[in-house]
Amino acid sequence: MMYLSFVSVTIGLVFFAAFAYLFYLVVKALKKYNSSQQVRKEKAEKSKTLGEVLKNHRIKCKMTQEFVAEAIGVSRQAVSKWESGKSDPSTTNLLALADLFGISAEDLLKEVQ
Repeated sequence: MMYLSFVSVTIGLVFFAAFAYLFYLVVKALKKYNSSQQVRKEKAEKSKTLGEVLKNHRIKCKMTQEFVAEAIGVSRQAVSKWESGKSDPSTTNLLALADLFGISAEDLLKEVQ
């Protein structure tokens, strides 16, 4: 009888210790997640889509969407869709855009994060 109560107490302590350790790990993970909130926010602000990169280069080169469209042989609406992220330019158009902006396609794509 005494052996049975010792075993049940031991099992209870093991479960309690396991639960306490699990609770400790959850609290530790939540603290780490909360402390990284600023880093996640800064990373989200720095990240750029291809459309944003294209628009920034177009504006930096003082070009209108219509000028870019005529220069590479697409519609102004296509350029607008690329810049808004609704669609992506084909590889041929991306190369033409990079050439128009005076940058290599590789450098243009490296700006996308």
